[in-house]
Amino acid sequence: MPEAIPTGPRGYVISLRPRGAHGALRTAARRAGYGLIALSPWAIGLRDDASTRAALQAALAAPRVVFTSPQAVRAAVALGLSPAPRKAITVGAATARALRRAGVEVVVHPGRADSEGLLALPVLQDVAGEPVGLVGAPGGRGLIEPSLRERGAQVWRADVYDRARCPLSKSARRKLLKASGPLVLMLSSAEALHEVLAQLDARECAVLRGGRVIAASRRLADIACALGFSDVMQAAGPAPVQLVAPLNHTAR
Repeated sequence: MPEAIPTGPRGYVISLRPRGAHGALRTAARRAGYGLIALSPWAIGLRDDASTRAALQAALAAPRVVFTSPQAVRAAVALGLSPAPRKAITVGAATARALRRAGVEVVVHPGRADSEGLLALPVLQDVAGEPVGLVGAPGGRGLIEPSLRERGAQVWRADVYDRARCPLSKSARRKLLKASGPLVLMLSSAEALHEVLAQLDARECAVLRGGRVIAASRRLADIACALGFSDVMQAAGPAPVQLVAPLNHTAR
């Protein structure tokens, strides 16, 4: 008899990204034969008021301006990316591409797409007494600002969007419990993981901890281990293709 052809996914990737921001990871997971369960603890909202616009203008006037995410770029563009930053610095290539699409030509980003990689860039080493703009959102990327201040920089911060806490989808929680095949948590935010664990009940947390974690950095891998995950591996970076890449080389 001919061998049966599987009709369902090999397993499920679990995404903790904000609502509406799962598309790229869903596509990458599908190419690897996996479905996606979206456990979104946040919804993104633009800050649009006079104080935010003033803070953004001040941050953009600094000789060096750090953008923490593509969402930060999109929010800054919506508010008016003026004056254009003289030298923009981003955590990763996706944020750099968003800036270039917005007309910013001089963009620097690390090969290692995380906060540690950004802080290792030569352009952020000798910043004592110098202003550095920081465009992002409250919470998240919590390593960047204190590290810059420790180096003596004057951080001119502009929080241009918010991550509003939102309840996890009931259908996604049911899917988590009923999923067949391996579960693989894609971890690129410690804050999101803490929020998801706080919302899940004991049974759901046990199911989540029973899966594999693919972390975007060593720091995140260590955090996952400290939170009770035992099957943890590190990806090359936080981009969806980087997070999904290990799925093609490992088996449960």
